[in-house]
Amino acid sequence: MIKSFLIILGLNGFLYGAQQLLLVVAQNYESTHAMLYCYEDEHLVFAPIEVNLGQNGLGVGIGETTLLSTREGVEKREGDKKAPIGVFRLTRLFGYEANKGYSLPYLHLNNETICVDDADSPLYNTIVQIPSNPPKSYENMLREDHQYKLGIEVAHNQEGRKNKGSCIFIHVAKGKRTASAGCTTMEYESLKKIAKWLDAAKNPLLIQIEKGSLKEAQELYPALKAHKED
Repeated sequence: MIKSFLIILGLNGFLYGAQQLLLVVAQNYESTHAMLYCYEDEHLVFAPIEVNLGQNGLGVGIGETTLLSTREGVEKREGDKKAPIGVFRLTRLFGYEANKGYSLPYLHLNNETICVDDADSPLYNTIVQIPSNPPKSYENMLREDHQYKLGIEVAHNQEGRKNKGSCIFIHVAKGKRTASAGCTTMEYESLKKIAKWLDAAKNPLLIQIEKGSLKEAQELYPALKAHKED
């Protein structure tokens, strides 16, 4: 019992002690676009950045904590083309080029790197080198359209719960104001700026919400208290 309590206490310390917060605020669950704000120690680091969300808006994802204000019946599912709502760790970067001295762990992609979206596979929702017995469905990470030229891995559905969504990233947009298949996307230069700023020692988190959940997010994360929406 004591051990479990200490684990929970440690997790809460990580979450609520995060020094770098990426706040994405959408107008509602149907939004395909939003604004992203980067906060560190209560200060806005960059000017707000316009981002694209899923083609079908937002669904409640599986992250580090569930906001009480989230709407029931709109949970994220595999293939629903919805971006996840919730609080998620930002675990590592990936890209086509060699590590440029980033402060988050970095995965250099190659022709054999895949992300598994086969919900029946034991490798579901993981990035791996393609095995000798490949899963039925997966995504090649070295894409010809360069959307994964640089990206941030979002720790959504880390336990790989079946059909709850996979391969969620922050990555390069296919086009300006072009909705995604479920990720959060932006222009390359904006993403590169964020990638260079992120620091594993500062426990970066993505807080992705619709406007109605902002007050609750601010109560959980006092560093966002100064944030105001029009």
